[in-house]
Amino acid sequence: MELQFLGTSSGTPTRTRNVAGVALRTAGGWVLVDCGEGTQHRILRTPLSPHDLRAIFITHLHGDHCYGLPGLLASAGLLNRTAPLAIVGPAPLERYVRGVMETTALQLPYPVEFIDVAGAARGLLDAGLLSDLAVDTAALSHRIPSYAYGFTEKTVERRLDAARLAAAGVPRGPLWGVLQAGDDVTLPDGRPVRSADVLQPPRRPRRIVIAGDNDTPGLLADAVRDADVLVHEATYTQAILEKVGPGPQHSSARMVARFAREAAVPNLVLTHFSPRYQDPESVRPGALALADVEAEARAEYAGHLFMARDLARLALDKQGMLSDVRGPGA
Repeated sequence: MELQFLGTSSGTPTRTRNVAGVALRTAGGWVLVDCGEGTQHRILRTPLSPHDLRAIFITHLHGDHCYGLPGLLASAGLLNRTAPLAIVGPAPLERYVRGVMETTALQLPYPVEFIDVAGAARGLLDAGLLSDLAVDTAALSHRIPSYAYGFTEKTVERRLDAARLAAAGVPRGPLWGVLQAGDDVTLPDGRPVRSADVLQPPRRPRRIVIAGDNDTPGLLADAVRDADVLVHEATYTQAILEKVGPGPQHSSARMVARFAREAAVPNLVLTHFSPRYQDPESVRPGALALADVEAEARAEYAGHLFMARDLARLALDKQGMLSDVRGPGA
């Protein structure tokens, strides 16, 4: 499982950071969470293709999270996409997209299915939406309805136990592959061997939670109970949040980091930074810097902390460890 950030700024883009968007890649393809203006431009700088996009999840309907959606849908059509596309989000999202399509005469060569996230929040989303991922939702606290999406592996591979195979007298060869696939076999001497008896216990399914804008991290307590990764906004440092006041309904780095520590989340990714915080390579003396956000979070959280960067790739291995992928396309 791999995350690639297509935008990490809140409200407006900066010279180095686009507005919200993150791709989640698995062996089965990729899905998109949020689609701020310019997302399709960021996609052009990645191995991702709108033609292969499996589903889109919109956390809430503020423009920095959804203004890029009509353009992305149009581009997918121009790339001759024909496969259906599911779009999950608050109910008014469909009215917004269809209104743009009507006023701009946009006709898509593929069907689009809109799924109301509020209806889905009572349980798992349509089981057929993604073949390899179970998706659930959690309601958050923001100026308009906002949600988090949890993505959990539906199935995990199991390895054969060589000692058990030897004890059962299963000769090396095609029967191993049959047992690995989960099917029982009969040995040449007529003895049955059950797949379950020669497979190692399965590992825990990996889980990633990606949250929309939210001023109350504690609302995610249930969602992150078995999560390997939490991706959450840290729009401000605590001092700036107190100056701004509660009106915008965002979280500070301190709030999120403290929650992640108390919830024992092993990997925390902060994103959605206010444009007032400058990148390390361009920060001016005395100006606010992203380093301030990171320092505040590290003071509260001792787990694996990542500050999201545009186009950065973070890979989650099968042991639940998140790491920064460096190299071409990183």
